[in-house]
Amino acid sequence: MKPIRRVAAAIAMLLAACPAFAQGTYPEKSVRILVGFTPGVAPDVAARLLAEKLGEALGKPVVVENVTGAGGNIGAARVAQAAPDGYTLGMVGNGSLIFSPSMYDKLDFDPVKSFAPISQIFVAANLLVVPPDSPAKTLPELVALARSQPGKLTYAHAGAGTSQHLAAELFKSMAKLDIQPIAYRGTTVLLPDLLAGRVSMSFGNIVNVLPLVRDGKLRAFAVTSARRAGLAPELPTMAESGYPGFEAVPWFGLMAPAGTPAAIVERLHRETAKIMALAEVRKKLSDIGADAIGGTPADLTAVIQREIPQWATVIKGAGIKAGE
Repeated sequence: MKPIRRVAAAIAMLLAACPAFAQGTYPEKSVRILVGFTPGVAPDVAARLLAEKLGEALGKPVVVENVTGAGGNIGAARVAQAAPDGYTLGMVGNGSLIFSPSMYDKLDFDPVKSFAPISQIFVAANLLVVPPDSPAKTLPELVALARSQPGKLTYAHAGAGTSQHLAAELFKSMAKLDIQPIAYRGTTVLLPDLLAGRVSMSFGNIVNVLPLVRDGKLRAFAVTSARRAGLAPELPTMAESGYPGFEAVPWFGLMAPAGTPAAIVERLHRETAKIMALAEVRKKLSDIGADAIGGTPADLTAVIQREIPQWATVIKGAGIKAGE
């Protein structure tokens, strides 16, 4: 082997054996967090809270970039296709990671193979509500009413494949009910029909419907999260209300492209966990109906691997496809 080739081979072996050396002093430039939704919504708010604190911790600017479309899937695909160097991250939700694989015939990413999970950032809750003049005063009464009139009651949802839609389908499956879906383009659009009693019930985003509950304009039965929501701790969960294991929530996690060096993922997780534990961050998220998490990469990986088959059963059983 010629001397130059021997030197090149030695350098290559050194770089392979020492990832920290290969990646240099991270970060050496600004980091961006891609969000697949418009400014002002929960994942965007969470990303901006995280970006501000993460920039301080890393000593380099962390900026948020909104890449909207296809229910967050365009942003998720952009993250998956980015260089795995720690400079492009994504606030990616379970809509893309868990629901979309069962709803789309083709995706530009694999929810398990395309990402390096860093931390689950927050979980929000939906709230089962009925109009104020509904004859059902309790959840058991609502179930009894639906069973007495199969196919007659309706539920409004905020779009195919949303957590509100899937919460209703999970409820139908677990309670063995025949309730007809009515689709709207978002929670705020369905509220007039819900308030007027033109639909029987809805699993609404807690931020949108809780003020109406507290004003007496809607009646609430339970939240869809595994634990009681910080915004409404007085309301029981669906699991507490007789449906063990019921959980149907929107959640988001911080993700890097697959192949990102483990040392970078670990540093990002460590700093993110510290940020998500801050009282001011938790309070700001709670104000928008989100409960901070800040778990480990292994925790988030386990959630993804567990939930994909669980929701595939619900989605395929209900025949839900994207755009329907």
